[in-house]
Amino acid sequence: MDILWHESECELSVRNVADELPEFAYTTVATVLDRLVRKGLVHRRMDGRRIKFCAVGSQGAHSAVLMRKAMEASADADSALVSFARTLSPTEAALLRAALDAGTRDPVATGG
Repeated sequence: MDILWHESECELSVRNVADELPEFAYTTVATVLDRLVRKGLVHRRMDGRRIKFCAVGSQGAHSAVLMRKAMEASADADSALVSFARTLSPTEAALLRAALDAGTRDPVATGG
């Protein structure tokens, strides 16, 4: 995924990705890309006879989904959220406050 996220402006072939991972066989890379497509993390499209792949979302969006799943898996999501917030640096906390403030003013972000 890191390779696809890093090259977010273009689609990559299996060969492009495999060249970045010389320790893995081409077929292994192709299998992993297919599995990522099935999981909905990667989009696949035909470009002539070549298959091209690109990440469905950004790395940040994927991290947010993982964080949300971790909270949903918690028996006490409120406590998990508060505990996570206490680990933030002052810079991270300020960024989160600004994002929350912007979200409450944006009717699209709040679903309104």
